Amino acid sequence: MDRILAGTPQRSNGALTIVALAQEADVPRNALTQRHTDLKNQFYQQVRGKGGPSELETRLRNTIAKLRKTIVNKNGELKQLRTDVPALVRVVNQLTLENDLLRSQLAQSGRTVIAFPKTQPPR
Repeated sequence: MDRILAGTPQRSNGALTIVALAQEADVPRNALTQRHTDLKNQFYQQVRGKGGPSELETRLRNTIAKLRKTIVNKNGELKQLRTDVPALVRVVNQLTLENDLLRSQLAQSGRTVIAFPKTQPPR
């Protein structure tokens, strides 16, 4: 309990919650919520007396908020990419058909494609 309240957790994320306290004490959460309600009440009383959340908890909450925004942005980007795929597939199919048609026309014409001679640029 002292490590969490001091902001120096070793086994938990340092949040001022019963879950973090149970992790820090290496006991099941229900041990604190059901069997040792006196410790739970003492912990909450000390948290209220301490005031706001610890620096570590504030930093972690800010990181979580940034990560949630990143997830929202990435999900939007993924949705846009998924909607673009069918259109791109149609374009590739159309270009493949046009390419096949042009190749067959070239093969049927009997003409040979001759490259223009390279000219030297004036100096």
